[in-house]
Amino acid sequence: MDSGYTQQIRERIQKAPDGRVFVCSDFADIADSNTIKQSLSRLVRSGDLRRIIRGVFDRPRYSKLLNELVAPDVDEVAKALARNYHWTIAPSGMVALNMLGLSTQIPAKWSYIRDGPYKTYDLGRTKIEFMHRTNKEISGLSPISILVIQALKTLGKENITDMTIRILSRRLNKKQKIALLTEGTEATDWIYAAIKKICKEEKEDT
Repeated sequence: MDSGYTQQIRERIQKAPDGRVFVCSDFADIADSNTIKQSLSRLVRSGDLRRIIRGVFDRPRYSKLLNELVAPDVDEVAKALARNYHWTIAPSGMVALNMLGLSTQIPAKWSYIRDGPYKTYDLGRTKIEFMHRTNKEISGLSPISILVIQALKTLGKENITDMTIRILSRRLNKKQKIALLTEGTEATDWIYAAIKKICKEEKEDT
């Protein structure tokens, strides 16, 4: 029989949209960690949850078109792992380019930077990679600034085109551009030169 804690956790899960990813720490306000783990195991057996990897679950999303369960959202899994282990992460490599509309390629390896040692997780045929970076590359920067800087680093100085600048300029709103101009000053010279082009209008207004 389900405990009262299991029912509370089930109710929270049922209020979330299909596909939402959960970790034990998401229910820390309901019960202690051992009780939560037991409850989550019950909910996996009942079909309320799907275990993705150890300690990470999602509310399965079913596709009527494909007539099967949809694969977990990789970015949400990465964020859930960060949430569970109190990591600060940011998309890197092809993931950053994809999120900013600079690439349509779906990466087989989803790369993120974090303020900790190198770590990988296998998610079916997809690999999630957490690469170590120094704190200054992550701490104190807004998510969009980190994303743009990582995308520019992935492209490399020689591959920053006028089209790249236009895409990123259209992608960011005025507030994000002002933050990027301020937060990007510690980046390498060629990256900050690209940032100033992306934020040209805001730079002229300051």
